[in-house]
Amino acid sequence: MNEKKKLLIEKRNSEIFLRPRFTIDLEDSFKDVLNRFSDEFKKEKTTYKGSIVDGHVFICVSKKEEHFWSPQLHLEILEKTNKTSLLKGLFGPKPQVWTLFMFIHFVIGISFLGFAILLFSKLSLKEPIIFPLVMMIFLPLIWILLYFLGKIGKDTGKSQMKDLHDFMIKIIKEE
Repeated sequence: MNEKKKLLIEKRNSEIFLRPRFTIDLEDSFKDVLNRFSDEFKKEKTTYKGSIVDGHVFICVSKKEEHFWSPQLHLEILEKTNKTSLLKGLFGPKPQVWTLFMFIHFVIGISFLGFAILLFSKLSLKEPIIFPLVMMIFLPLIWILLYFLGKIGKDTGKSQMKDLHDFMIKIIKEE
């Protein structure tokens, strides 16, 4: 039996990002890689659940292992040539958690602008400026707190991120 050992070179972005990204050049065709993931997700005793939509693979932690900060791995597989492909990966929270965080950021940003306008108006009218000034200081502090909550969440899900990554590597190395 002639075994070909696959060499995978993974390029990662900086660790400071809340949603780490990576790319891997694959020596397999686009269809072969998608079929491997599809076959794995169809198994009854698969470790992770997943779905495939138009070259995008979404891998999630099983329901019994899932918690609020559980990550999701989104893979995009791009065809380079007939025999090679490029895999782009993105770790992130579940879409519901990400949407909640983005909504809160949006509300804080709009509130900050509103209080800036209120502060300017009160200054122009020579009225007391205590409330808008306090809010202009308080809202950026909440924003910083949200960033650190996101980092704590990422750290909480780090072992699951590693497990998802190992699962992905196992599948793309299959023959």
